[in-house]
Amino acid sequence: MTTRSLHRILGVVLLLPCLGWAITGAVFFVKPGYAGAYEPLAIRTYPLDDNLVLRAQPWREARLLKTILGSHLLVRTDTGWRNLDPATSKITPVPPPEKLRLLFEDAFLANPDRYGHVATQVDAIAHTTTGVTVTLDWSRLALQQRGRDTDRIDALYRVHYLQWTGVGAIDKLLGLLGLVLLVSLSVLGARLALRRGA
Repeated sequence: MTTRSLHRILGVVLLLPCLGWAITGAVFFVKPGYAGAYEPLAIRTYPLDDNLVLRAQPWREARLLKTILGSHLLVRTDTGWRNLDPATSKITPVPPPEKLRLLFEDAFLANPDRYGHVATQVDAIAHTTTGVTVTLDWSRLALQQRGRDTDRIDALYRVHYLQWTGVGAIDKLLGLLGLVLLVSLSVLGARLALRRGA
């Protein structure tokens, strides 16, 4: 098989991945819609009004804060984060859904256009009227949000990095094969260019 025909075959094989790389690369360069898709959503906090005295504990880190549900002492230990009652230093149990809903709704006030209100809720996961899913990590009092725009951008990343099957081993093989074919196409193109110039 000649260099020219091999170059032509590789060009046809790589047409779809190269088109995918070019389109997704342009989107990643411009980043439309990224702000909302990956914006951090935080629990709303209020000024502390308790005169609490904390005794030294073997914690790696401690944060005292107040939310719509009251005061919280968040501590990081060797085994991870814990949400403690500041008065007793005992673990604060996860509140019932109606209390968690207050926490969600209060946080959504930061960007009501994106989050709207809680439409449905299962334990510490809220689905909003705008189609965003928000998950609460009670031990850290941290929120994580994901909307349809996040899913679309993540899908573009999967296209760009040849993660087409969802199976890790196969996707790695596809990525490696794509890179090998791209380098081969470049080498063959360079040989043809040099041969033509000679």
